[in-house]
Amino acid sequence: MQAFAALLERLVLTPQRNVKLRLMVDYFRSVPDPDRGYALAALTGDLSIAAAKPAMLRALVTDRVDEVLFAYSYDYVGDLAETISLVWPRKPGANRIPELGEVVETLLSASRSDGPRLVEGLLDALDASERWALIKLVTGGLRIGVSARLAKQALAEFGQKPVNDIEEIWPGITPPYEALFAWLEGRGERPKSTIPAPFRPVMLSHALGDDELAGITPDLYAAEWKWDGIRVQAVREGDVARLYTRTGDDISTAFPDVVQALDFEGALDGELLIGAREAAGFVTGSFSALQQRLNRKTVSAKLMASHPAFLRVYDCLVDGGEDTRGHPFRDRRARLEAVVGASESDRLDISPLVPFENGDALKALRAAPPESVIEGVMLKRWDSVYEPGRPKGPWYKWKRDPHVVDAVLMYAQRGHGKRSSFYSDYTFGVWRDGADGDELVPVGKAYFGFTDEELAEIDRFVRNNTTNRFGPVREVTHTIDKGLVIEVAFEGLQRSTRHKSGIAMRFPRVSKLRWDKPPSEADRLETLEKLIRE
Repeated sequence: MQAFAALLERLVLTPQRNVKLRLMVDYFRSVPDPDRGYALAALTGDLSIAAAKPAMLRALVTDRVDEVLFAYSYDYVGDLAETISLVWPRKPGANRIPELGEVVETLLSASRSDGPRLVEGLLDALDASERWALIKLVTGGLRIGVSARLAKQALAEFGQKPVNDIEEIWPGITPPYEALFAWLEGRGERPKSTIPAPFRPVMLSHALGDDELAGITPDLYAAEWKWDGIRVQAVREGDVARLYTRTGDDISTAFPDVVQALDFEGALDGELLIGAREAAGFVTGSFSALQQRLNRKTVSAKLMASHPAFLRVYDCLVDGGEDTRGHPFRDRRARLEAVVGASESDRLDISPLVPFENGDALKALRAAPPESVIEGVMLKRWDSVYEPGRPKGPWYKWKRDPHVVDAVLMYAQRGHGKRSSFYSDYTFGVWRDGADGDELVPVGKAYFGFTDEELAEIDRFVRNNTTNRFGPVREVTHTIDKGLVIEVAFEGLQRSTRHKSGIAMRFPRVSKLRWDKPPSEADRLETLEKLIRE
């Protein structure tokens, strides 16, 4: 546990990507199996320990520490793992410090009834840093600025292998990945994916810069609409069909209506959307409608009927048994059209190409797309191969300019990880007519878009202007003449019955702090409702 705790502590305190990579590579080189494999599983989010949950940890600590004192400590610190690790009274003469593999294997084999006793004993045996790492491990919420992709990149550097090779075999391997490390160290063969209809790593795009528009011509690039759904990969091999997210997560059980309708042999790249086929084509629903079906392990027949999903595909990775990723996009597009043309599925649609003459024409199309579910255009070189990762030049995305409104800060909550000492999660609102005059109504939350200096300024404002507390949340002054106005950028709006304002924002983020503007000049709810109608 000592080496794992030291790794997490260094990762959370290190903002630089390359330094994080070096820390992980050094860890994989110096730590033996199975410890490094379980650490890798924790970093990639592939480790689930059912015997320990946050509620259980709270119950354990309040048996040792005064409940009110713990509540005040948690409110001040803002992070459950950090609070428990600091206030936990260690018992004299506790057991030896166990290794990471020993901890994981013990807890994985434990029942829920045994979990509290085992975790309590581990917390007694560890110091504050190791307790923090243990709690992060068992709750699954590391929040240390390391994505699964970055961890796999560290593996690639450790073994001097292409990261795409690791991505391809990943769905078929399980912790503690001893065969994977043997291959990376040259002691064994490359692990083979044992699952049928496997995931293939996806190709990503770069944002189009203003200086690059002149080089976008119809003889070099194809244009498509950028759809506001979720990127998926649909794969069928024989009798097995699967649906994957862009990161390789299998979401087949959440969308059985789509999976059952896959009638081709191969692998297609596309967008998952809500909608149904009509005589003139698919009528596409909003991203808000799609959210009703996301993050579900199972889905009811009623929900499938009210929110039918379909695929709008735009690339062919495997045609029959042939891997086409090394073919140019022009050829892959022709194959895609043939696959969709031969399909009898009512859940398969092809993303149309968008004709354009030059950059100015493309700019006009981007500014006024034919459907609200379109968030911009995609540009793909006709001669580009399907290269996993984010190569520079073959594919560009050119999103529509975000909407911007001025809102008033209403509530703030502490962040996590390196932000656990700052109020960095913000709820903001706009004005509307109330029973007693103008009132603020919340319209969204944001926790990024600001600099470290701006974070410190907002945190200071929150602490100096707190009017009420609700657990870890602080209510701040937000009257007609006193408060902090925040310029908020967002991608779009949808109707929502879950929010008091009746609307929900897509990807809100802090764009600017308007210290110069009084709250009375913030925007009104009618302004946002007008954007929905448009």
